[in-house]
Amino acid sequence: MKSQIKYLLFLTFPWISIDSSAADFGTTGLIDIPSARMMNDGEFKFLMSRQTVADIYSLNYQATPWLESTFRYTIFNPDDVPGSVDDLYDRSYEVKLRLLRERRIIPQLAVGVRDVLGTGAWDGEYLVASKSFGNLDFTLGTGWGRLAERSAFNNPLTGISDRFERRDAETGRGGKVSFDNFFSGSDVGIFGGFSYDLSEWNTRFIVEYNSDSYARERRFGTIPDASPYSYGLEWEPSPGLTLGISRQQGNQTAFFISAATDTKATAPRFTENLVVPVSSNLAIQSEAAQRTNWYGRLLVDTEGMGLLLRSAYLSEDETSVSFELSNRQYNLTADAINRFLTLAEIHLPAQVNMIEIVLNDGGIRTQSIRYQRQFGAQQRPWLSREDLVEIRPGQPLFDPTVRTRYRIPNVSFGADLAMRVSLFDPDQPARYQVMLKTTAAMDLGNYFTLYGSYNFDIDNDFDTITRDANSVLPHVRSEIARYLKEGDTGLDTLYLQKQGNLGRDLYYRAYSGYLEEMFAGIGSEILYSPFESRLAFGLNLNYVKQRDYDKGLGLLDYSVLTGHVSAYWATPWYNYDLAVHVGRYLAKDKGATFEIRRTFDNGWMVGAWATFTDVSAEDFGEGSFDKGLFFRIPFDQLLPGNTRGAYTTRIRSIQRDGGQRLETIGTTLWYDLRPSRYDALVNNRLRMIPGL
Repeated sequence: MKSQIKYLLFLTFPWISIDSSAADFGTTGLIDIPSARMMNDGEFKFLMSRQTVADIYSLNYQATPWLESTFRYTIFNPDDVPGSVDDLYDRSYEVKLRLLRERRIIPQLAVGVRDVLGTGAWDGEYLVASKSFGNLDFTLGTGWGRLAERSAFNNPLTGISDRFERRDAETGRGGKVSFDNFFSGSDVGIFGGFSYDLSEWNTRFIVEYNSDSYARERRFGTIPDASPYSYGLEWEPSPGLTLGISRQQGNQTAFFISAATDTKATAPRFTENLVVPVSSNLAIQSEAAQRTNWYGRLLVDTEGMGLLLRSAYLSEDETSVSFELSNRQYNLTADAINRFLTLAEIHLPAQVNMIEIVLNDGGIRTQSIRYQRQFGAQQRPWLSREDLVEIRPGQPLFDPTVRTRYRIPNVSFGADLAMRVSLFDPDQPARYQVMLKTTAAMDLGNYFTLYGSYNFDIDNDFDTITRDANSVLPHVRSEIARYLKEGDTGLDTLYLQKQGNLGRDLYYRAYSGYLEEMFAGIGSEILYSPFESRLAFGLNLNYVKQRDYDKGLGLLDYSVLTGHVSAYWATPWYNYDLAVHVGRYLAKDKGATFEIRRTFDNGWMVGAWATFTDVSAEDFGEGSFDKGLFFRIPFDQLLPGNTRGAYTTRIRSIQRDGGQRLETIGTTLWYDLRPSRYDALVNNRLRMIPGL
């Protein structure tokens, strides 16, 4: 079952074509050595490599056109070679920066660090160049650390500073950046190789010379020796899926499989069978009939399209109408607006030439969209297509002409076969739980909602967890194994929530109950997000108690008052959002969390965080400080229809107690509102217009 879980990721990946060689280390390269090549911007790749020396699992993301990042999980000596004493399970991060783009006579040039935050098991840095000649692609580089074990010449940087003369060979608890080791050591190695692309067979032949002599693995007895020469073959049986086989170091045969997807792909649009107006004669019934029942017909059609039409205001001269609308189904808000405007074009009387939509996201009015109907725009030919749509501040309809009365209370239920996957912990690359996840939401009116979820265990391998909680801090997270074992079937969440506007740009969310699997309590969050501004500021405060391990209604004795002051910035570069949260954490430590997320209109989100508190690295334990990656994978790239559903997960190198916040609530409002933020809407104005 465990091996099936590992390969399930490949079966569900939306594959794309990749142009760069995968390499066993995840980072773009030849076989074991890096090259100066990069993936396409926004590509995300998952790779599994099998060697005698190590099993390597890697997540690789092209963070910008010039920056490649890799998280790597290594199981050394996976075959338990007799006589070998290597039993390390290692986590490491690699970054590679492109310095020069390839030109006609200039090679592509990149610099990289192979183990930024790990224990140093793969410690090394490199400067590498790549140049293509037709189907041949040559790579030549210089390496430090492990990549200098086959020394070629003395380190030229020692002439700049004495710091570069000595390199610390010790490995530690991980989590610390060894700046003093970067590009240091008395020697420098040379590595290189080439690949030949047999494009007609989707195959690539590779030869390399590796300056890493694998001294560590030879010293531990995993392999007897290591030749610098390796050769291999890669094959792409389908776009985005790559298989590789190689003969390495003269004594081992290696295999890898990788899958890649494009996180910045254009958001899919699933069209329904609607009549799209193509002329100024838009009415499908008589004008007299439209004046009396257009709202009712629009209400029925919008609900069928996954939209909630809450109210409308028709101006006295009947030339403009304002609506309040909630999007329940569309991942991209522009598509929800397009669907509604298409229906409005069909049902509204012809004399209405201006439509305004106030976006209501669960009670929070974020923005409004003003649309000039196209037949009215014909009287103003100077208007461009984008001028038909104007984004304005969100304002409630104070005296609506008509309001929809929904049944209260209104209960919705869901039941899904779900999977919980824990990746890359210090003792095992993957753990799983297959469960029946039941959910319920009860709308109590006035934007009070009661949420609940209960999980029924079907199968899991949590009984293999043997690591004990040994933290000197309060065990706010490190006893996760007890929750997984004793609460494999249990109440996940049960809480009451209300959210709304305190002012035009001021939003709030309040909640109370069983907030997540480990904590229950009461709290609130306030967000100030000025119209058109890329900056926002937040404040949250929570009083919580730790839940009992069986995930019932019981509580433990531990309680804490936790909260943060937050600042957010939607940068104008590459869809990146930055945030910093300063405050008190669940273990009563104080500090700051720094987040970076890249979010696309299609729903993909890739990000990372790091938290630094007043807990020392020694008290924190292995890992030194809390850090990790988070991902959001939208379902509408996998399913044939519109949905706001997504799979979200976090990956930590190790779960400790320092720097811990509530997982799914507390500092999330700004991110939850992203689909209807100004910066997310303004670039999709054309997509809102009916018929486009």
